[in-house]
Order: sequence, then C-alpha cells, then structure tokens
Amino acid sequence: MVLTLYKMDASPPVRAVYMVIEYLNIPDVSYVEINLLADEHLKDNFLKLNPQHTIPHLTDGNFNLWDSHAIITYLVNKYAKNSPLYPSDPEKRALIDLKLHFDSAILYPALRENDERIFFGTDTSLRPEGVAKIKTAYDFTEKFLTGVQWMAGDQLTLADISCVASVSTLNELLPIDKKVYPNITLWLMRCSQFDFYKKGNLPGLLQFRCLLKEFLSR
Repeated sequence: MVLTLYKMDASPPVRAVYMVIEYLNIPDVSYVEINLLADEHLKDNFLKLNPQHTIPHLTDGNFNLWDSHAIITYLVNKYAKNSPLYPSDPEKRALIDLKLHFDSAILYPALRENDERIFFGTDTSLRPEGVAKIKTAYDFTEKFLTGVQWMAGDQLTLADISCVASVSTLNELLPIDKKVYPNITLWLMRCSQFDFYKKGNLPGLLQFRCLLKEFLSR
C-alpha cells in the first residue's frame, strides 16, 4: 500500500517524518503539498481527512493519522518492529515517549509562540515573552543532554529525530549560544552527520530560513 504524506517542507514536524522515512528506507511514499501560508489546510477536501487541519498528515489506505509523534511511532511499528529507533522494551520506550511529549509540550510550542506571529501575523521581530519561552526550552534540553550523547538512552532514537527537527528550527529564530549550551551544540552536530538528517531535515530547514528572512524583512 502506498503511503501518502501531506506536507510542507519548512514544517519541523513534517521534517521529523521525512527523517524517519529516510532512516527506515520506506519505499512508495507519495507526497501532497499543503501550503499553510495559502490556507490550503483549510480547504474542504483536507478538512474531511483531518478536521484538526494540521500537517504532517499520513494516509495509509483508508487509515488516516496526524501529529508527527503519532506518525513516526506508527511507521516504526509497521515497518521496523523493535527498531533501535523505538525499541519494544517498556522502559526504553517510556524514555523515548517522555522526550516525544517534551517536544510536543515544550519545544514545538516555543516555536509556534514565535513563528506564528511572524508568518500569520505582522511581527517582524521576536517578542520578549517568545524569547523567554525559547530559552526555557533550550535550558531543559541542555540539562537532558548533560553527560549523555542522546535524548533518551545510549543511542539515537525517535526522541532525537523529533526533537532535532524542532531545535534546529528554533536555532533559526534564536541562535544557540555555544558557550551557554555546549551539550545542545554537540548533539546538533552529531545529528547533522547522519544521511537521514541531511536528506530529511536540511532542505526544509533551509526553506524555513528563507521564509523567515522574507517575512522579517517586510
């Protein structure tokens, strides 16, 4: 069955799914562009699939799924059961789930707090409260990476893939100070060496950078 992914490359959650598809080498994926800036996610045909009108959205036959965290765990469970990305051991999986929830509750909201005001509003700079939210997200991430190389356990997992999509994008809004956040800096460098990052995250990240520059210069 051919998978269909509704997407916009600049979106960090979309890029998290891209990276998992690249890592697992999943064949036969069809892509449908959804331009959020043109309100294509609010069209009737997409709302019928996803009443929450979010991307990424995955269609697998008659099965519809949204939220990147749900999608990436589904992909591993379907195509690579007990993969090191998301092992079946309950304690290891719980630690990964913990960091996936951290992404959805802290990292990505820090991004949305700032970029929605730019892309869908009139702001041309970050507000103090938005900067504070990003710094809080960085502070937590730095602590999580103290004395370890990866976000959850002793090897790369879905936690790293999901979080690096968000953190690399936050870095475009508020560059990470290498002296203040050395653990994040090294972790980003480790993640960026993987082919799945280069293919699945970097192109969309560059697209986000270009869009951000365009909107900030209005």
